Amino acid sequence: MTVDAPPSPPATVDAPPRESHARRWRGPGWGFVVKLVLMALVNAFGVMTLLSAFRAESWVVFCGMLVLLLAADIVYFTRRALPLKYLVPGLVFLLVFQVFIFGYTAYIAFTNYGTGHAGTQGQAVEAALIQGERRVEDSPTYPLSVLQRGDQLGFAIVGDDGDVLAGTADEPLDEVRGAEIGQAGTPSEVPGWTVIPKATVITDADLQAQIAALRVPVSDDPNDGSIRTRDGSTGAVYESTLVWDADAQTITDTTTGTVYTADDSGSFVAADGSTLPAGWYVNVGFANFVRIFTDPALAGTLLSVTVWTFVFATLSVLLPFALGLVLALIYNDARIKGRRFLRTLYILPYAFPAFMSALLFRGMFNAEFGIINDLFFFGAHINWLGDPWLARAAVIWVNLWLTYPYYFLVCTGALQALPKDTLEAASIDGAGRARQLRSIILPLVLVATAPLLISSFAFSFNNFTVIYMFNNGGPSIPGAPYALGATDILISAIYDISGVSGGAADYGLASALSILVFAVVGGISAIAFRQTRKLEEFQ
Repeated sequence: MTVDAPPSPPATVDAPPRESHARRWRGPGWGFVVKLVLMALVNAFGVMTLLSAFRAESWVVFCGMLVLLLAADIVYFTRRALPLKYLVPGLVFLLVFQVFIFGYTAYIAFTNYGTGHAGTQGQAVEAALIQGERRVEDSPTYPLSVLQRGDQLGFAIVGDDGDVLAGTADEPLDEVRGAEIGQAGTPSEVPGWTVIPKATVITDADLQAQIAALRVPVSDDPNDGSIRTRDGSTGAVYESTLVWDADAQTITDTTTGTVYTADDSGSFVAADGSTLPAGWYVNVGFANFVRIFTDPALAGTLLSVTVWTFVFATLSVLLPFALGLVLALIYNDARIKGRRFLRTLYILPYAFPAFMSALLFRGMFNAEFGIINDLFFFGAHINWLGDPWLARAAVIWVNLWLTYPYYFLVCTGALQALPKDTLEAASIDGAGRARQLRSIILPLVLVATAPLLISSFAFSFNNFTVIYMFNNGGPSIPGAPYALGATDILISAIYDISGVSGGAADYGLASALSILVFAVVGGISAIAFRQTRKLEEFQ
């Protein structure tokens, strides 16, 4: 009888040593550190923008920036919003540089914002009172020092009781504790400010102009006057001959007794119809849009500009496209020798900066010494830039020279991409070159280039560079407002109306015109894109 041996204990498997917590946690990677630094910069910029918007009481910017900042922090500090991490930067740029700008332009279009109406009512009151300032007859002369804090200038004076008072154009005079008075009797040290030495004030002409224009209010009431200085070492109180009554919303001229009352159009108007130069911007509804079509002087000029804009945009597409297509057809023929070299010569205008080309042509078309008259018209005195029709023909020619290389390249690429078997089949069927060009080549080329032609029309519709650099929209239209010219297109007319080139600015009217231009170009482009679908039947 055999006795079974007791079962042996199961073999033990050594468990892997447990890794300590200190060794297992490796800490954040470099990606997290970079993200943290970038988001810190974004938040710093966002907080700075919020503070600036809060001080300026721009609540739309404040709320928009707050929403964007919170959205960015939520997206980049959570793990669930992975797709948004890639979409947020593009969405932010779209909102800031497209949607916001268009929305702000639309907002300005419904206001009277422009020269004489560029600020709030409070700023208009302050400007009016400044324009009527006179020195108070019994005002004492105060020892004065010029202060600087960053880019901001201010005044510090020694008051009647020996205290030092300091203020800026935005901050009325207030007592400064801890200030010291120098041997000259003027403030020598003002906490929080840098006292500009007298020698600097005397030798710096730009600084002298800023100091002479600086007015520091005596108190919060603008009727109490302001401290001004002529030499940078003494100051006096200046009061305006105009008195502002906030309750009655009137400004009274104490010298003549004329009372100017605030009206709904953002102006101070007297009973005789006269107005003060300083006004403020208000919402005027559709007044700017109505003015475009009803103001006799403006509507007639804008109609002429609009017709010329359509003619210019259409010819700026058709003529260069036709020339580029003809050249592409010629140099796509394998029988022509040196095609690469000749193609390079033809695209040289495309490589030259457009604004420089326009300036050069401006000199070439000069009636006195331009080489156009000397070489091609035997020295005849042809006033290309002074005659409206000649100027229009000249600018069309300049734009043709600048843009045909683009269409030459596009059409060359489209021709080289044509299916050769289709052309060979047409040739076998007896179709000649003219029939192939009319029935096969042109339809297929248009299919490839039609979207580019539409975008080129929109570009030509707003081609500000050629118009402005060639002859600045001239020659002038007699009796036209805002110095509009015969070759001005709508975009250059908007530039003139906005006052950037000098003269009175009417941003509200310019914005309203911009909205109309956007609607016209957008509508034409939408219709054209729909029509181009019919060309797909040739494919």
